[in-house]
Amino acid sequence: MSIYETISAQMKDALRAKDTTRLAALRNIRAAFLTEMKKDNSDSLDDETCVGLLRRLEKQRRESIEAFEKGGREDRAEEERAEMEVIREFLPSLAGEDVTRRWVTEAISETGAAGPSDVGRVMGALMKAHRGEVDGALVKRIVTEILSRQSPE
Repeated sequence: MSIYETISAQMKDALRAKDTTRLAALRNIRAAFLTEMKKDNSDSLDDETCVGLLRRLEKQRRESIEAFEKGGREDRAEEERAEMEVIREFLPSLAGEDVTRRWVTEAISETGAAGPSDVGRVMGALMKAHRGEVDGALVKRIVTEILSRQSPE
């Protein structure tokens, strides 16, 4: 069963169970899916597209949580956290720092990167090869760290 179909099925289950928090999160996810489907009038979405949308929704929730906490709205931040947990259920887990570091090292050697000015080239190669498997912020931090040490003297 695809992610899209799973979301729809779980919406029905949440409705029957009267789980309003989960239902609201699933409805938001499905709304994002439907918006994407309207762009090209498709009937369904492939899992890769769904994962991309879910990552975007997760990032939005993270930013909202941060904003609500700064604004002293812990009640709203808690709602966003609950929704983010539902979103994360459908996301594949990301590679850890050790695996990411190994991939970064491989990408650096493949691209022939020599210094901080090559961060974009390494990031592009790695993100293309491992789309959906790594955290972009972690990749950038590791690439910058390694390339700054390799800086020509």
